[in-house]
Amino acid sequence: MAKGVTRRQSAETALSLDKPIYTISVASEILQTHPRTLMMYEHLGLVIPKRTSTNRRRFSQRDIRKLQAIQTLTRLHGVNLNGARYILRLLRILQDHGLSGPTELKDLDTRELDV
Repeated sequence: MAKGVTRRQSAETALSLDKPIYTISVASEILQTHPRTLMMYEHLGLVIPKRTSTNRRRFSQRDIRKLQAIQTLTRLHGVNLNGARYILRLLRILQDHGLSGPTELKDLDTRELDV
């Protein structure tokens, strides 16, 4: 843990990353994509937003970060969605074991992603 950061602060950070606050329209605006695309990603199991009592989607900051990583892989690296799913998992495994991924994918940080 970083100097001066308590366990409580890191737990609060994790909680705030998982707090479902963004509607699908706001999430699509942040990601500069169509809401239907986000629905498709949900259908494919790439991201599972929380639901309100009235069944409306709510995306967390962690969901947004994961979707941004998927966009980076698909838009900048030419990977299809299934490939993006596996690359994110593999990068996470490498990071969990203290290994670095390929230099081409240094722009992706999967430590805070739910992959």
